[in-house]
Amino acid sequence: MDGLDRKRAERLMADAAIDALILLSPESFRRVTGAAPGVATMWRKAGAVAALVPADPGLAQAAVVSDLFAPAFRKASHVADIRESPIWVETADLDGTGPDLPPEERVARAWQAAGRRKGFERPETFDPVLCFNHLADLLRERGLAGGRIGFEGSAISVSDFATFEAALGGIELVDASKLIARLKMVKTEQEIANLRLAVGIAETGIQALREAIAPGTTRDALAGVWERAVRGHADSGALSGTWEYVSVGGNPWGGNATVRHGDLVKVDVGCLVNGYTSDTGRTFVLGAPSPAQERLFDALLQGFTAGSAMLRPGVPLSEVHRVTLAAIRAAGFPGYTRGHFGHGLGASLGSEEWPFFSAESKEILEPGMVMAFECPWYVDGLGGMIIENQVLITETGHETMNTLPHDLVRVPV
Repeated sequence: MDGLDRKRAERLMADAAIDALILLSPESFRRVTGAAPGVATMWRKAGAVAALVPADPGLAQAAVVSDLFAPAFRKASHVADIRESPIWVETADLDGTGPDLPPEERVARAWQAAGRRKGFERPETFDPVLCFNHLADLLRERGLAGGRIGFEGSAISVSDFATFEAALGGIELVDASKLIARLKMVKTEQEIANLRLAVGIAETGIQALREAIAPGTTRDALAGVWERAVRGHADSGALSGTWEYVSVGGNPWGGNATVRHGDLVKVDVGCLVNGYTSDTGRTFVLGAPSPAQERLFDALLQGFTAGSAMLRPGVPLSEVHRVTLAAIRAAGFPGYTRGHFGHGLGASLGSEEWPFFSAESKEILEPGMVMAFECPWYVDGLGGMIIENQVLITETGHETMNTLPHDLVRVPV
């Protein structure tokens, strides 16, 4: 991973009058440090790991890591100042302890070399207080104990915040969740590469699914075709996960329906590469679409075309929403409404990452953002339909990462 854009972080912190950022979620930790956060983050409780990013570029970044993952962290990350917190897993490094010594003495010497004190006990999982105390030390060492410190409030529970606040000993803390999200919304070159590869893999599966659409094929069978096609990339190490929302026929919300003549097949799928998820939506119809299907899809296509023309730097996300919605309504459906027409992409818990193409969004498109732009409609009795592309905002406009056609694709009977 090519790490944090430190200059962008400086600008955002300066605008918010913040002297440093504390990042607590495993996704933010990986983004800032370029290293895996380790198994102690599986419970998603704050204090397993942390990263510190001072606003002053002359002050070094730092990280708090688990002792088990410290060696791997040092190899993977550019962050040199790390503090270790023990987790439940017992360890010992016998290298350099003398192979001729009794095992008991080798282990004792290894623990001594690692700085283990008498009476040391491992916690049940991890002790967040140790992590938070390390953060307090790091801030003091950098002369930031009297500063205004932004923290990732969205990654810490109410019950854990009191412990966090007490450990930092009266330091002024400011919830910087939105600032951190804004920092992450512009992707690094490696993140863009992950997302580009992920959407390419997903499209190989969509092509295979399209070829499998036939009378009598079930929804589950089509989803299985897609899954097997993309799983072929798992052996290369490129694929780290998948998700799919495939629907068949008049019920867009599920059920193992069987494909019949005139049925819509809605395909909304994603692949994960190094935790980064793609998002693509396509719609197929077996044979000729009905007049109603054609009419509704055409309205979506008009909205999609109008909104896509707005995808360039400097355009507010709310304006993309307004233009897209207006085009669909002008196409004959004045009551059509949708909360957002797409979202950011990255390594979040789900497939949708802030920011959103919504009426209330205050964000503006910037080069380096990777967005999913979509126009879906789910109509009981008619079926689900979607047009969705994954796009990279460039200096002059946008690049569509997809290669498959986005019209209503007719599959011959």
